[in-house]
Amino acid sequence: MRDSEKYSLASSNSSGLAPAWPISPIPTRHFGPAPAGRVHRRNKMMKLKTVPLTNGNVVVDLDCPPKLVKVLPTVGGVQHGEHGEMYKMRYTMVTSDPDDFARQGFFLRQNEMRRTTELCIVITMYNEDEVLFCRTLYGVMRNISHLCSRKNSRTWGQDAWKKVVVCIVSDGRKKIHSRVLDVLTLLGVYQPGPHMKTRFNDKPVTAHLFEYTTTFGLDANLHFRYPDKGVVPTQILFCMKEKNQKKINSHRWAFNAFCPLLQPNVVVLLDVGTMPTPKSIYHLWKTFDLNSNVGGACGEIAAYKGKYWYSLLNPLVASQNFEYKIANILDKPTESLFGYISVLPGAFSAYRYIALQNDERGVGPLASYFKGEVLHGRDTDIFTSNMYLAEDRILCFELIAKSSHNWVLKYVPGAVGETDVPDTLPEFISQRRRWLNGSFFAATYAIAHTGQIIRSGHSAGRKFVLMCETLYNIINLIASWFAIGNFYLFFVILTSSLESQFPDAQFLRYWNAFIQYFMGGLVVSAFLVSMGNNPKAAKWKYMTLTILFGISMAYLLFCAIMAAIRASTQGDSAYSIMLFSIIVTYGIYLFSSLLCLDPWHMLTSFLPYMLLSPMYINILNVYAFCNLDDISWGTKQDTIVDADLGAVIQNSNSQVNLEVLADVADADEMYEESLSNIRNRKPIVKKPKSPPVLSAAEQEAAAKDYYASVRTNVLLAWVLSNGCLLALILGGGDPASTFAQNNTFTRTKAYMTFILAFVALTSLVRFAGSTIYLIARVFTG
Repeated sequence: MRDSEKYSLASSNSSGLAPAWPISPIPTRHFGPAPAGRVHRRNKMMKLKTVPLTNGNVVVDLDCPPKLVKVLPTVGGVQHGEHGEMYKMRYTMVTSDPDDFARQGFFLRQNEMRRTTELCIVITMYNEDEVLFCRTLYGVMRNISHLCSRKNSRTWGQDAWKKVVVCIVSDGRKKIHSRVLDVLTLLGVYQPGPHMKTRFNDKPVTAHLFEYTTTFGLDANLHFRYPDKGVVPTQILFCMKEKNQKKINSHRWAFNAFCPLLQPNVVVLLDVGTMPTPKSIYHLWKTFDLNSNVGGACGEIAAYKGKYWYSLLNPLVASQNFEYKIANILDKPTESLFGYISVLPGAFSAYRYIALQNDERGVGPLASYFKGEVLHGRDTDIFTSNMYLAEDRILCFELIAKSSHNWVLKYVPGAVGETDVPDTLPEFISQRRRWLNGSFFAATYAIAHTGQIIRSGHSAGRKFVLMCETLYNIINLIASWFAIGNFYLFFVILTSSLESQFPDAQFLRYWNAFIQYFMGGLVVSAFLVSMGNNPKAAKWKYMTLTILFGISMAYLLFCAIMAAIRASTQGDSAYSIMLFSIIVTYGIYLFSSLLCLDPWHMLTSFLPYMLLSPMYINILNVYAFCNLDDISWGTKQDTIVDADLGAVIQNSNSQVNLEVLADVADADEMYEESLSNIRNRKPIVKKPKSPPVLSAAEQEAAAKDYYASVRTNVLLAWVLSNGCLLALILGGGDPASTFAQNNTFTRTKAYMTFILAFVALTSLVRFAGSTIYLIARVFTG
């Protein structure tokens, strides 16, 4: 019988999971360090182990639990448990800042084994659950298996797993989900116990580093997957940060602490919850291998649709699916053709490590990227604070504008990563607040620093192309600024058009007056609700607004259809322009999707996207601009160092006496306990949150007043400029007369013609770029 059959978690019981060996009744208490509500179990016997310091640091190799060793699969007649990296897990008590990791004598097992690293896959997580974690990690394992299966590659092959390091960085010891720790325990990567401390001598521990090479995985259904299912050994670094310091700090651990020791060729960034398809990481890597000037690349971010696409029944998920698909079909290929993708999504992207390095003066992409970490709180101007809500956009710009270099960014359609998207309105609004504010100010930063592109090492032709893209971005930025005004303007024009089509229906005039004032009231309501209301606290207010905007959009679509019918039958010039714009815009969506052989989103997600589009324009934009002074990610950083794990003191012989488990049976019991936790998956009781401790900077009234003042100024400029646009176009005239006066060139008709032509032209530019990109791929591969 195969190992995978002997020790599989799958069974026929109701839970779908069962241990393969008999286990004793599991106590309700959890043994281990403090994270996520776990408590030490005092009934276990401890012993002191004398551990010599390594370069002045605590580094200890811990034996894997015997039950884990028994299930280590056999490949090629050799049991992996016989090798040290599978038989022992290494724990390092890190007391340095990420930037000083190597300088303070810390090292990795890959350095000891003298292995070269081609790929470093960085997975960042906060408090995601075990299903999302396993979905991502197992997806990575399948990608590594594909690298090992390639037989004609100069880089990859049977032992390709030795060239790949998976670096998992958890943002805060007390934030990580307890069942994720159970999963890591089952894989052999993590061992709780008394060896973990919060202080070493007089230094606080900044991170707990675990190193292990696991030989099996757990899929998203929490079933064990062994080599007979295609899993190969996976080198894992698990860095559990002591404090919660945001995702950008996790990236600093990866880029500034671990990568300088690993010296990878390519670094892949993943968020927990994003699952790369089996060949995605290879496709990303191949782009760097084929093109020496590619500094960064991204694949297609796809919305996770669930089994049988069940999640698309949620209109919010369906609208995001359509939005993502159109961006990947039209926008990303066009930007890739220019050589500058405005943002490589942090959820799934890759960078050439040497391209990110700073110069001798410390100036470069990584230096600019990590400025966002120290600019938290209210200790900087509001422009910079909001700009670094989208620090990945800053990294992309600094990479292509790097002095004396000619790095470009590429889109790789074959690299697909499925990610969980917000399925509730409050979560969606909070996410887009960060995206919209960050992207707006980051785009302004890129436009303002266009001179850096001129000073870069790009050829004259490439610089010209990048200048054209900058101009295109400026036009789009202006269009997004006036989006709310243009939406209301077209709502008034299209609804009024019915009056000219049915001149005898007097009730239409009264109905349209009501519906237009009603739409204006909805916009005003969005402003009032967005001022100082958390989306979670005002969930039903936002839900009501979204539904009413959707109903109004349905009426608008009806008016547009009627206008299109009149254009096709009577040939009215204004209606003809409208019909042409609609056919070009939505025809391009359909035709380009067919060219990419991926049209299904047009059937499943187009209508929800159309009905929710007023919410995108009005609620999301209004909430974002009304909360410019909110520069948080929705989580606060830890400012207090915990001491709940105790301390360890160095003795005079450059050694430490470290507590470890005295009986190997205790390690087995911990392993069985993690297995039981994953099998039963009992609800976790959350501890009540203690009142937040505000930093001195956050308590300064002057800083708060400054942020509120700038927020008000920007909001006033936005509202007044859109109001002036409406007054200029609609003032002094009846919108319905635009459609009655076929021979009169009114202001409203002129502006409508301009906007419709602009929309059609930008759609054609996107379609041309996407088509040229597809043709180029046919010849270049």
